[in-house]
Amino acid sequence: MTDSGAARTPLDLLGAMAAQEWQVTPTLRHVEIYTMEGLLTLLWHGDPACESVVLMVGGAMGGLLGPSDGLYPELGERFAAEGIGTIRIGYHKPNHLPRCVHDVCAAGDLASRSGARRFVTVGHSFGGAVAVQAGTVLAEHCRGVVTLATQSAGCEEAEHLTAPLLLVHGLQDELLPAQTSEVVRMMAGQGELMLLPDDGHLLDKSRNAIVDKLVDWIPARLTN
Repeated sequence: MTDSGAARTPLDLLGAMAAQEWQVTPTLRHVEIYTMEGLLTLLWHGDPACESVVLMVGGAMGGLLGPSDGLYPELGERFAAEGIGTIRIGYHKPNHLPRCVHDVCAAGDLASRSGARRFVTVGHSFGGAVAVQAGTVLAEHCRGVVTLATQSAGCEEAEHLTAPLLLVHGLQDELLPAQTSEVVRMMAGQGELMLLPDDGHLLDKSRNAIVDKLVDWIPARLTN
């Protein structure tokens, strides 16, 4: 029986009806959590007992690949080889900012039950706001936040971030001008801005530069 007086965690508050998982490869698990509002999908790279975990989310429509021709799966495999876990999160209710933030926190909660203690959040477009807000909720457990072609709406909480912030944006973004990342940096009062002169919203022309940056920046935050 559940103790009605016990504090309920983000995972508890999802109201999951059922969950199942499948070990796809030795370094990748597929987890599905069924809720009354939709299906929360997690693709979990690396050892579930990793103390350092990266939480990655897509844009308003969801998705698990990220921008730049499937950036997230590549990073997940590379981080797994370094002893860092990565969870790619498919929202159970896309384009609903509070629910999407909840999904990230629930994934972090699930990881913490296996041993995770440090997190970096990563989000593309709408997901940038999700990553920022989740970073504030995770508080001292969040060691870094990365936004990729982020929107500024929903990023007002950036002023409460205690973790370093990295903002990546293409100067040819056809949906969200690079000034939106500059606005978020001003809201936060800190942050490193990486501008890509020839790239658009999907950041597909700068894949190598982005990978090079993130495989250095993210592990450095998680080891400090």
